[in-house]
Amino acid sequence: MKFKNMETKYDFNQVEQGKYDEWVKKGYFTAGESNKESFTIVIPPPNITGKLHLGHTLDTTLQDIIIRRKRMQGYDALYLPGMDHASIATQAKIEAKLKTEGKSRYSLGREKFLEVAWQWKEEYSNLIRKQWAILGLSLDYTRERFTLDQKLNEAVNEVFVRMYNENIIYRGEKIINWDCQSKTALSNIEVDYKEVEGALYHINYPFVDGNGGMTIATTRPETMFGDVALMVNPQDVRYKKYVGRSVYIPLTTRIIPVIEDDYVDVEFGTGVVKVTPAHDPNDFEVGNRHNLSRPLCINEDGTMSEIAGIYKDLDRFVCREKVVEDLVSQKLLVRTEKIIHSVGHSERTGVMVEPMLSKQWFVKMDVLANELIKMQNNPQEKINFVPERFEKIFLNWLDNIQDWCISRQLWWGHRIPAWYKDGDVYVGINPPVGEGWVQDEDALDTWFSSALWPFSTLGWPENTKDFKKFFPTDVLVTGYDIIFFWVARMAFQSKYLIGTRPFKDVLIHGIIRDELGRKVSKSLNNGADMIEVRDTYGIDSLRYFLTTNNTPGQDIRFSEEKIEASWNYINKIWNISRYIGMSIEAQGYKNQEINVDLLNIFDKWILSELNKVIENIDVNYEKYEFGEVAKVIYKFVWNDFASWYLEMTKVVFQDGTDAEKNNTCAILVYVLKSILKILHPFIPFVTEDIFMRLEESSIVVSEWPVINDAFNFKDAEKADYIYSIITAVRNIRATKNVPNSKKINLNLELKGSNFANLINNNLKYLQKFCNYDEISIVSELKDQKRSAVAVLDEIVVSIPLASLVNLDEEVSRLKMKKNSTLEEIKRIENMLDNPNFIKKAPKEKIDLEKEKLDSYKKILLDIEKMIDEIT
Repeated sequence: MKFKNMETKYDFNQVEQGKYDEWVKKGYFTAGESNKESFTIVIPPPNITGKLHLGHTLDTTLQDIIIRRKRMQGYDALYLPGMDHASIATQAKIEAKLKTEGKSRYSLGREKFLEVAWQWKEEYSNLIRKQWAILGLSLDYTRERFTLDQKLNEAVNEVFVRMYNENIIYRGEKIINWDCQSKTALSNIEVDYKEVEGALYHINYPFVDGNGGMTIATTRPETMFGDVALMVNPQDVRYKKYVGRSVYIPLTTRIIPVIEDDYVDVEFGTGVVKVTPAHDPNDFEVGNRHNLSRPLCINEDGTMSEIAGIYKDLDRFVCREKVVEDLVSQKLLVRTEKIIHSVGHSERTGVMVEPMLSKQWFVKMDVLANELIKMQNNPQEKINFVPERFEKIFLNWLDNIQDWCISRQLWWGHRIPAWYKDGDVYVGINPPVGEGWVQDEDALDTWFSSALWPFSTLGWPENTKDFKKFFPTDVLVTGYDIIFFWVARMAFQSKYLIGTRPFKDVLIHGIIRDELGRKVSKSLNNGADMIEVRDTYGIDSLRYFLTTNNTPGQDIRFSEEKIEASWNYINKIWNISRYIGMSIEAQGYKNQEINVDLLNIFDKWILSELNKVIENIDVNYEKYEFGEVAKVIYKFVWNDFASWYLEMTKVVFQDGTDAEKNNTCAILVYVLKSILKILHPFIPFVTEDIFMRLEESSIVVSEWPVINDAFNFKDAEKADYIYSIITAVRNIRATKNVPNSKKINLNLELKGSNFANLINNNLKYLQKFCNYDEISIVSELKDQKRSAVAVLDEIVVSIPLASLVNLDEEVSRLKMKKNSTLEEIKRIENMLDNPNFIKKAPKEKIDLEKEKLDSYKKILLDIEKMIDEIT
């Protein structure tokens, strides 16, 4: 076998260069060309707003690990790529760019704006593909999709029309979450609640027909211009007499009534509440019960509307400050309390959300949720969550679900297939016939199209070849922070439209945090740049760190130190391979098969251990326990293979026959190839580089290692006895500070009758690694008093101290150390017996001296024991 020379040092730049393009060019990632059993993963589509964030890097790398292994196991493995148009985020970025050019979407008009948006898409989709290539994702680019592709748009329209015709989608007025910066509605789960400092303002509403008034408490005094009533509980005797009277809205001449409703909590605040139906969801329901009007006092851009009077056009927060000042000057502000309260903010723009009455499109969620709950109660039909605890969170959300607002006041996205004319509404895939119809200006929520991703990307609603073969998909990998955004919506749409789950398993990972425990985010600027990490440590190191340093569902602490440790591990694999390469070149190895008749005990041991590793990792791979997989492989590579077996091969290459040397080469190549294959899903570039030095074909399409029953040897574990003896000798040398170069006398007491042959057959290994002058193998050691002893399982290792050290010099050294230790003990005891020290010294100092005393006493016992052993 000709092994291509390896550089002394692992150079990831050279290793990674050109490999990905070659893989894609040769079609290794293209699925659907065989009659094999399929295995499907669709990528969580990144949005086209910039560089890939670490969360997407983690999603996609975990999925790549799964798909690479399945491909090697012989599946027709499809890893389908694609991107998301991300309506709000993308449009916000484009509008910000236009603003720097002195333009706006309105100055361009819809058609020109969308041209700019598609140009943006092309630019950033190219950037994303480059980053996928850097990550080494084994994606089938022949099937790449985009959520605004024509076919996907047709699927979205068909779903909208079907749900509308079946009365699941409807249009109506409700209180929705409004983003005043993006000027669009948000669904409930697009709102982040944050603890912020605020105030509770106690405001007096004067009676119209006399002195006095009624006091309410509110955190949002600017909304009082939208008030239509004050309200009390009918059971509250304090206010019974005021029901039916009227009050002025403070700072205005507008009059509103005092009404009663069971909704009011008698114990909260003053027991009196303001009713603002257009700006509070609870007040909206109260307004419906009492047939109250719904005036809007805040505009879509966050400024005050005309009914705010002199405050018209002021920003809502500026208005709040001005209103409070004026309430104070008119003695209508009773008092102010500083509070910390939870306030909703836009998940996309970060601005404070404004609850606002608006006519929007909604999806009725109760029926869809109930069907999904039924599906999850069926073990054969359900989506399997990993870890299982996330299913409970998923079901709890479904139990408390609210209707989903799906319309967005945006241009970039799937335009709602609804047209209006003279109060009539037409919903259809094709435009209505006749003149005068105007299409809805709004776009659908991005998640509406993303909910169809697992099947629309495979050609649905057409019954395509890909749809029949690859759906349902096998596994989705995503963070727990988008279970409700995306996982739930894919689940209920798949169940509703197709009658089945969209994927069999959902692997949930945690979020990535910095070393201070903060969530990695653009706003904190605390996230690592994937390109910078690649340039420093190589992409294999980043992949390995991200996928092996946590368990499913747990957060990950980003650590450059651990990425460097990953690089060191990969470098170790490189050096192992380099040693093997040089060995097989030196021996002139000709690709011979392993000859079982020539195996020594260490050969049997490493081959048996490899079988155990393959069995273990296959179990953990299927459980998505990639951290456990990595631990098992690491122990085998670093401890078993590198630290033990490779060392043993040096003895064979030095003293063995040509046949033994060639057989050792065959074992080294067999084990190395297996290691490279089982590590390939984690670190594809370096494993490919090394593998191609051994084979002409790519590791990508090689066969996954399987257990070889011919390599299960009952006596393989006997090698551990040899390793234990070597380890014991090394430990004794280390304890006595004796270098390995110094020869010793070695005595072995064997408690089992079968050990003599084992030891005698492997004396050359013991000689090399224990470096003895003489070795004595007996059934019982008579006198061990002046020896260093290690008691092992069925073996006692004894080394005469005289062969380790000069006994007279050692006794002298130990006695000097004993005297100095006694002096320290006496000094500390005198100190602790001194009442003045105990009285004046800090407790920490006293405790420290007591700890020192205990430590010195233990040292003294050890010294006396060593002196006794020698003398």
